Amino acid sequence: MRTRTLALAAASGAAVLAAAALPASAESSAGGPAEVAVGAAELLAHVETCNRISHGMYRTDQGTPADIPVCGTGEAVFWKADMDIDCDGRTTAVCNKKTDPSFQPQTAFQTSAGKHLDAGKLPYIVVPGPGPIWKYAGSGIKGGSVAAVIHGGKVEYAVVGDTGPTGIIGEASYATARALGIDPDPRTGGAASGVTYILFRNSEVSPIEDHAAAVAEGEALARKFLAGG
Repeated sequence: MRTRTLALAAASGAAVLAAAALPASAESSAGGPAEVAVGAAELLAHVETCNRISHGMYRTDQGTPADIPVCGTGEAVFWKADMDIDCDGRTTAVCNKKTDPSFQPQTAFQTSAGKHLDAGKLPYIVVPGPGPIWKYAGSGIKGGSVAAVIHGGKVEYAVVGDTGPTGIIGEASYATARALGIDPDPRTGGAASGVTYILFRNSEVSPIEDHAAAVAEGEALARKFLAGG
């Protein structure tokens, strides 16, 4: 929910070149083989082609070229951008006015108890606020919708937890960045590029703060997405 600036070291894009290795099979609690988690490479192969559904292009930051489309399939919408760090929401040791000069003590969507989200603990992503380029609700996306966020060969499942500027795209919570191995510092962290956001249409985690439910639902939706061709 803030206009974002991103200070990155020149080497920050190097993580994009990491190989996307599929995880090995695990054993289930019953002693049999568990399903192998959906891999980053599998998901990325399904979003190589963009069927643009946005009416224009987004910028990744103020002053950058407007060259990021929102793309769509029958099951999902997606975009490929950078990652700015959203530390908005509940005031915590890692997200506050001292750690983040742009800190705002609220998020667009709240927990089941009516509290603003905790960016330091809950993996969530930020969607652009409704505007002339794209209105997320028209694509079956809402607060609590499930997203797969991919970077450096890793997949993290998150929820839609906040909205941002109507002309800027590419932002996720402190917790999302940390889970993907991205520097989560809201002042100097983030990723300059190489982040893919896949949002599953008409999905919802309730309560929104239940990350375990987001992971379980995300895996199921990812498998359905891959099976859809």
